[in-house]
Amino acid sequence: MPAKNWGNRPWTIEFHAKPQPLPRAVDFAVVGGGFTGLAASAWLKRLAPENSVALLEAGHFGDGASGHTGGMALAESAVGDLPGLGDVLSGYTKILRQLNVNSELQLPGVYELGRSKPLPHSPIRWKDSGELCAVKEVPGGTINPGKVVSGLAAAADRLGVQLFENAGVESFDAGEPLRLHVARSTLLAKKALFATNAFGLELTGWTQRAEACFTIAVATKEISDSARNAMGLGEGKPFYTVDLPYLWGRLLGKQIIFGSGLVHFAGWHEMHALDIAQGEAAELFARLESRIRSLHPALCEIEFTHRWGGPICITRDWRPVFELHPKSPHAVVLGGFSGHGVAQSVYLGAWSAEVLLGKRGLPSWK
Repeated sequence: MPAKNWGNRPWTIEFHAKPQPLPRAVDFAVVGGGFTGLAASAWLKRLAPENSVALLEAGHFGDGASGHTGGMALAESAVGDLPGLGDVLSGYTKILRQLNVNSELQLPGVYELGRSKPLPHSPIRWKDSGELCAVKEVPGGTINPGKVVSGLAAAADRLGVQLFENAGVESFDAGEPLRLHVARSTLLAKKALFATNAFGLELTGWTQRAEACFTIAVATKEISDSARNAMGLGEGKPFYTVDLPYLWGRLLGKQIIFGSGLVHFAGWHEMHALDIAQGEAAELFARLESRIRSLHPALCEIEFTHRWGGPICITRDWRPVFELHPKSPHAVVLGGFSGHGVAQSVYLGAWSAEVLLGKRGLPSWK
């Protein structure tokens, strides 16, 4: 999965799978090496160490949305709370702790920004299609995506998951067992989880219910404490707008990350060839940087150290997809978080492991 033209994200992924031959058969196969797949595979081995688990990633771990996200952890889905969802942030924190993942998780709360009815104490008052202020505070915070991907992969490896990079699943045959076709090999599995999110929409049967887009972000150079305080970011709380034009952001040390904008495609395969220095993506970066410099006097001449982007899978109803595969009762599909997947992906990934083991049912929000 080539991501060399997707820019210079401000974190790195340090874990890579050791080469090994693909087994002939396993109890559980997990397809997709992002937050969801890594958490699910580790949780499977943690709960049922006697079972064999193989994780298959088409490129390298974190090559998709998980390694290119802005790292904002939110409590609810893109459409708010869902029946039976539970306490995502508490569950997320527990899973990371039990898997011994150093995520740099911070949960100071998140400001929702709008252009009307500001909170009386709103520290943010920016010029952006009117006055942009904090209108509500919701639970949430930030992580270091590189550390979470690396930590989950290390946990899976430590627990005995067979990890494979550059092992994309091209297709599968429903049956007992499932037959997953990987390059020139075939892997048999009693059950499987498909956690490919924005990639492989045909594999998950999502071609008519989800769209794979590309979203962008930038990181500023380091900004002084006094400048951040003047901007209203002294509390360290990330933010996102609840109306258009959309904007989100967070602190990263003394830098500020801002993100906004989507590149749309006729098909998800086009994302592989995208170059952020050209075409629509380059135009989006130029507009975003100009917009940032107009938000506040402290940003009027700001320079940017990082420009990058990554995939985002948006479902038609903005709800995550968490259900049985349309072709098999022995396979589960999970993804389509519509920009709210940082915490949910791990939380629901562990839930999906429990579903595959028969310890828990699927949610009722389909």
